[in-house]
Amino acid sequence: MEHKLYIYNTLSRKKEQFIPLHEDKVGMYVCGPTVYSDVHLGNCRTFISFDLIYRYLLYLGYKVRYVRNITDAGHLEGDRDEGDDKFAKKAKLEKLEPMEIVQKYTVGFHDILSIFNTLPPSIEPTATGHILEQIEMVKTILENGYAYEKDGTVYFNVEKYNKDLPYGILTNRKLEDLLEGTRELGGQDEKKGRLDFALWIKAKPETLMQWPSPWGWGFPGWHIECSAMSTKYLGTTFDIHGGGMDLQATHHTNEIAQSQACNHTTPVKYWMHTNMLTVNGVRMSKSAGNGFLPKELFTGSHPLLERGYSPMTVRFFMAQSHYRSTLDFSNEALQASEKGFERLMDGYARLQKLTPSATSTVETAGLRTKCEEAMNDDFNTPIAIAHLFDALKSINLIHDGKETINAVDLNELKLVFKTFIEDILGLKSETEASAGNEAYKKAIDLLLHMRLEAKRNKDWATSDKIRNELTALGFEIKDTKDGFEWKI
Repeated sequence: MEHKLYIYNTLSRKKEQFIPLHEDKVGMYVCGPTVYSDVHLGNCRTFISFDLIYRYLLYLGYKVRYVRNITDAGHLEGDRDEGDDKFAKKAKLEKLEPMEIVQKYTVGFHDILSIFNTLPPSIEPTATGHILEQIEMVKTILENGYAYEKDGTVYFNVEKYNKDLPYGILTNRKLEDLLEGTRELGGQDEKKGRLDFALWIKAKPETLMQWPSPWGWGFPGWHIECSAMSTKYLGTTFDIHGGGMDLQATHHTNEIAQSQACNHTTPVKYWMHTNMLTVNGVRMSKSAGNGFLPKELFTGSHPLLERGYSPMTVRFFMAQSHYRSTLDFSNEALQASEKGFERLMDGYARLQKLTPSATSTVETAGLRTKCEEAMNDDFNTPIAIAHLFDALKSINLIHDGKETINAVDLNELKLVFKTFIEDILGLKSETEASAGNEAYKKAIDLLLHMRLEAKRNKDWATSDKIRNELTALGFEIKDTKDGFEWKI
């Protein structure tokens, strides 16, 4: 490829030049949600970050197969194969079939990501749709001597694996250190080692979701699904594996081990991880009471929020921070991003109205290169955004008649702004993002024309009612000499 892209590889703990395994084809796997509850904001940050990465890889000309899984089977309460099946627990609580729970929250997940304007993955496989592949992988790991079966449950033998390959390679920790930080087996004495994890779990008679296997009725462990599905769709070795940094120590560490044990090859060339979210400097979590759902963020219904913030404001807020840095949510930070986003989109709209002159008195030719250099440096969106804001100064000067721009430079400037704002950053104007289609816009216009008619007829009650209710829904309405203007 013409561009030199560098990404931070968690495995090597340094930036490396990105060189795909297969010329211009890129295989990317991102751990998707466990769909037994509403998607939380930490998940959204990960998926929005990898949406930006996906978009930029496409811009560079790569053919990307982006796989993002759905966990919809047998995920227990703890990482150590303990507790209740989350899907069964939720199904009993809501008096629904487990797959009704799966469908409900999968639809909700897709709705939220659509609101954030993320592109769909190339393939979105589910754990329940790949039970056979997971069983076959477990059988192979058993045959290769890295697992053992105990009373219907199959465990991965971490200490035996570590004799051949370093188990803690992703987090750069030795097995001895990991063992010191692990509690005793506590009721799980069928395991040979404290770090051993389940590849296949024996089902209790009352378990709602279970499948037949060579070891009896049961369900897959959490970690095996990603190894099985990534292998099926991307091969035994592929380019990029992503997820939140909270997955490094257990889930991704176990993925590497079981994939190596099965396929005898390094599964992933570049491991990428997004950082955590904090709220006013405190890590976001349910237990801390500071975790809020995207819908609470949009409506402002959470007690920590002064008011709601639009999806595009939140997406812009996330893009202003590098994906590997901690992202702190506060009302002050969100309001600053809201103003910044409005300024950027106002400038973008102003750019469309500029008319070319015979000559250019502003320098805009290097903008694309600067933005590309930022993105080529481990997808540094904050720097790319800063370059766009610098260009706004020239746009405003041209708009005010203090500078000029010729047709060639103007067309390039428009193209660069469209490419980076819409195609790569995935941003849309609030009206476009919220309205979504022409029919919606026409409906709002119709209501406001009805309001104008009511005002002309001195029907103040109807006029005020339309304005007040639209304002309550988040519309900003401005009366003008020619009629009205509105935006979300």
